[in-house]
Amino acid sequence: MRVVDTTFEYRTGIGTDIHRLDENEKLFLGGVEIPFDKGLVGHSDGDVVIHAVIDAILGAACIGDIGEFFPNNDEKYHNIDSSKLLSFVIEITESEKWEFVNIDIVIKAEEPNLSAYKKQIKRSIADICGADFAKVNIKAKTNEGMGAVGRGEAIEAMAMVLLRRAVKNRF
Repeated sequence: MRVVDTTFEYRTGIGTDIHRLDENEKLFLGGVEIPFDKGLVGHSDGDVVIHAVIDAILGAACIGDIGEFFPNNDEKYHNIDSSKLLSFVIEITESEKWEFVNIDIVIKAEEPNLSAYKKQIKRSIADICGADFAKVNIKAKTNEGMGAVGRGEAIEAMAMVLLRRAVKNRF
């Protein structure tokens, strides 16, 4: 007698990104435009939250990093909305049957204060990833005046994801 049992394969991934702030840019975090007198400099729109999430997903799926998929010397990604890049990565992981267990994000910024935007960023990430709202968490921290983030020169994001997919065991 053969029994088919479905179990799950789990994988974690970590992603980080940091970009410097500039008065001539708009500020996008997690696909949300944040009103502020500075924005992040980057080849794309500089969205460090989405970039960290992309790297975390690619790492969990063991398929590379953001620079391999979207090189910063490729003009087709110049000023692109990072949400489009994340959507492309989601298509790849969904085709491999991966689903989110959770997405945990830390945003480090001395200013602006992000408390009022955390829920909006959470909704945006959940929607882009096709994940349940309850499976996404956003934390906003300062850097207590230390380093480039603490001096207000940059914003940094870190993300950790846990993915799973069904695996059939045959006995």
